[in-house]
Amino acid sequence: MTDQSTAIRANDGLKEAVSEHRSLSRDVWNQFKTHKGALIGGFIFFGILIAVMLGPLIWTIDPTFVDIRSRNQGVSLAHPFGTDQLGRDLLARILQGGRISMAVGLVAMFIAVLLGTAIGVLAGFFSKLDGPLMRFTDLFLSLPLLPLLLVIVTLFREPLSASFGPEGGIFILMVSAIGITSWMQTARVVRSEVLVLKEREFVLAARSIGTPPRRMISRHILPNVISPILVSATLGIANAIITESALSFLGLGFPPDFPTWGRLLFDAIDYMPQYPMWVVFPGLAISLTVLSVNYMGDGLRDALDPRARDR
Repeated sequence: MTDQSTAIRANDGLKEAVSEHRSLSRDVWNQFKTHKGALIGGFIFFGILIAVMLGPLIWTIDPTFVDIRSRNQGVSLAHPFGTDQLGRDLLARILQGGRISMAVGLVAMFIAVLLGTAIGVLAGFFSKLDGPLMRFTDLFLSLPLLPLLLVIVTLFREPLSASFGPEGGIFILMVSAIGITSWMQTARVVRSEVLVLKEREFVLAARSIGTPPRRMISRHILPNVISPILVSATLGIANAIITESALSFLGLGFPPDFPTWGRLLFDAIDYMPQYPMWVVFPGLAISLTVLSVNYMGDGLRDALDPRARDR
């Protein structure tokens, strides 16, 4: 009888835990839905993501195919976005460029968040590392971003292209350069959260029973800093896309055979007075993507904030 009662209580406790978890997820979603800008931004972002991932499978025109007889055409059924000075289909190039720009944004964001989280956790949890790591962070914050990126691209462009090919080498260079110059804000936010968390009762209790630091960080610290990390990740995607577009616009990104949205803007500069739509289409794609990601970040920040949910 006692064993049966114990099993019933354990089962009830499990049901309550699952119910609480589902309730928390529902609260986050309900709060996110109240942010209309975030909701619309989410639909736009995932719509663009689906379009650039599946679009080339539907619109099968080769983005590098040159057809001189069809050059400089306007909007038509055969070419919904027109063609460029070499007769290449602009819709196919924008879809292909979106794949590359999105891939750069996601991978660079992952690198930046990984570095920022590691440095922030170490600086916040270990007092001896706080000073050196934060001064290291301040050093990176004081460096001018664009000149630093230009130096990195100039120094490593040719060696990486020779080792991994033009596309692979430039992709590695872009994501690495953007990632290692974009982690500082994440590190600061994570550090501030860890400084508060390590004084909480559950962390002090874990320390009092001799829990090693590595286990405390993995079991108690990291799960409680997921919220600011997710917000930093969404904003990091927008920052990485803008940075890659700026480098490509300056002619330092991918080669012309591998179009990105920034590269398409760079190629259209000389033809902007005659064919302004060559600038409008990739510029609109960049703007919509960055705006939608920023609104999603705002919505996630509000939804993951317990005080906002209470209000």
